[in-house]
Amino acid sequence: MDGGELQLDENEASDLAEAAERDAEIGVEVEAADSLGSAMPVASPMGRQAAPPPYVASIPRMFSSNRIPSLLIRNRRRNPLDVYHWLLTTSWPVFAAIGAGAYLALNTLFALLYLIDPGGIDHARPGSFVDAFFFSVETIGTIGYGVLSPKGVYANLVMTAENFLGLSFVAVATGVIFARVSRPTARVVFSRNALITRYDGQNVLMLRAANERANQILEAEVTLNITKQRRTAEGQMMRRFEDLKVARARSPLFALTWAIMHVIDETSPLYGETLESMEAEGLQIIVVLSGVDETFAQRIHARYAYLPEDIVWDKRFADVILYDEDGRRIIDYGRFHDVEDFA
Repeated sequence: MDGGELQLDENEASDLAEAAERDAEIGVEVEAADSLGSAMPVASPMGRQAAPPPYVASIPRMFSSNRIPSLLIRNRRRNPLDVYHWLLTTSWPVFAAIGAGAYLALNTLFALLYLIDPGGIDHARPGSFVDAFFFSVETIGTIGYGVLSPKGVYANLVMTAENFLGLSFVAVATGVIFARVSRPTARVVFSRNALITRYDGQNVLMLRAANERANQILEAEVTLNITKQRRTAEGQMMRRFEDLKVARARSPLFALTWAIMHVIDETSPLYGETLESMEAEGLQIIVVLSGVDETFAQRIHARYAYLPEDIVWDKRFADVILYDEDGRRIIDYGRFHDVEDFA
């Protein structure tokens, strides 16, 4: 495929696959073809053909701020060796449940191994699973209260194996938790709507971004792209990316808000576009912002996508910078998404 074809990251693809299972329960499925957005009607579990949705509705939003998937992926093979990436990206409740389950399962396994030798644990009740289980907990946690202890060659061999696996388990769990906690994340919010409006006597595409943290993003850069459905000479539908030139693509310091603009002139891919033509082409506007977070001292990324229905025409953003009686500047993020008519 051409380099302009969309690629999804592992976490998004996992979310989308879970959404497919939910949709299958109500008899509605959408097939993800090689060219994204070319959804075809497929047979539902009730034996009827699912009616094709309107063309615009069949185009999934590529990125979403709330992680709601809108593209369904089938027949994706999971690589079991990529479990580390999955542990880094899964939710905290799922991660905690997996950790607790693995811990309990490991202790249960070794408790059953200890029970093979009924007299293998000194001062334990013969055949008591409870005593064997809590002896396993003491061993795997290197607690050693001194009441229960292994007795005999077999029990000591099991204890040695458990101690080794327990140290490995704690080391891996600690490393994964540290990686999850220390991973740099962006707290950048984008306006819910993009505007096609007039600015300084020119037609522009305008949207804005804000840093939700009370720090600065250094050497911030932003890119704008559009994607469209295009039919090749062979009749295949493909989704292509086209660059939009940003009026100011770089900011040395991004602390508050950033008005991101693209001039719509004769050289712009948006020149001559209307709402109807955007919907017919399945057009999306994609914004990607990156920079170095001064707190993490690492590069962070944020992204968002706008559908034709998210574009507002001939309006302007409400001003979020106000001043009090003492002349101090106030940033009102409650007005960040607001649009208004020209005065």
